[in-house]
Amino acid sequence: MSEIPASIDAVQDALAGQDYVCGRALATVAFLSMKLGRPLFLEGEAGTGKTEIAKAIAAALGRKLIRLQCYEGLDAASAVYEWNFAEQMIAIRTAEATGGADRDALKTELFTEDYLISRPLLDAMRPQPGGAPVLLIDEIDRTDAPFEAFLLEALSDFAVTIPELGTIRAPEPPIVILTSNRTREVHDALKRRCLYHWVDYPDFDREIEILHARAPEAAENLSREVVAFVQALRSEDLFKKPGVAETIDWAKCLLALDMIELSPQVIADTLGAILKYQDDIQKLQGAEATQLLDKVRAELNAA
Repeated sequence: MSEIPASIDAVQDALAGQDYVCGRALATVAFLSMKLGRPLFLEGEAGTGKTEIAKAIAAALGRKLIRLQCYEGLDAASAVYEWNFAEQMIAIRTAEATGGADRDALKTELFTEDYLISRPLLDAMRPQPGGAPVLLIDEIDRTDAPFEAFLLEALSDFAVTIPELGTIRAPEPPIVILTSNRTREVHDALKRRCLYHWVDYPDFDREIEILHARAPEAAENLSREVVAFVQALRSEDLFKKPGVAETIDWAKCLLALDMIELSPQVIADTLGAILKYQDDIQKLQGAEATQLLDKVRAELNAA
C-alpha cells in the first residue's frame, strides 16, 4: 500500500497489520495528519510507542522511513547536509598535480551534487521510491530553541536551502512525525504548526492486545500477570516508570527463561528488563516484590 488510508478504521487496520495496536484517538490524529499534510507531534513518556508508530506507518504504506535522531547541540547544517571535504581535497590535489581547471571553475565543480552528503531533512525533501517518505524527528525536546526555529521554517515550506545550490523544495510533502519525551517544553510556535496528541500508557486490555501482537508466544496467564505487574509498578513511586517497550522486553525475557508464571525469585532476577535505575530496583527487592505480586494476583482473580 502506498496510498494514504481512506478512513480512521483503515489506519487502525493498516497499523494492526504491522503489529501496532492503535487506539481510536491516535488513529484519528494520524489519519488527519496524513490527509491534511500536517506534521504530527506526539508527546508522552518514553516507551509508549511514539517512535514505533512512525515505523509502522512507513511499513504499512511502503514508504521510506527517514529518521532524524535529535540530540543536544544538533544544528541545521548537521540535520540537512554537509560537504564531502575529503573528496573535495582529493579533487583539488588532483587538479593541482595535473595543472587542471582554473580556480573559479574548480570552485564551481567542488560545490555540486557530486560532493554533497545528504542528511535526513534533505533526504526527506527529495523524491523517494513509493512516494513521499515518512520523516521521523525523534526526541525534539533534546534540541534547543534555534533548531526549533529552523525546523518551524523548514516544515512550513517543506524546503531547505543550501547556499551553494539554492533552495530544494519537496515535490510532495513528507509525512512528518515529531516525538518528545517532554524533558523540556517545546515552543508553542512549533506545536501550533502540528497536530498534537499525548501518547499515554495504555489501559490493561490494550496493553494485553499489544503484548499479544508483539509476543504472541506468551501464554495468556503469563501475559496477564506481566501486564498487571507492570501497570502496578507504574503506580509506585519510581524514578522512571516502565513503558510498553519494557513490558514487551520483560515478557520476551521470561519466555527465554521458559517461565509460565511470575514468582518473587524470577521477578528479582529479571527486574533489569523493566526498571533501569538501581534505586528503583532496590525498592522492589525482597518482600516488596512478593507483596506487589500477591496484590496483582488478588486483583486478577477478582476481575
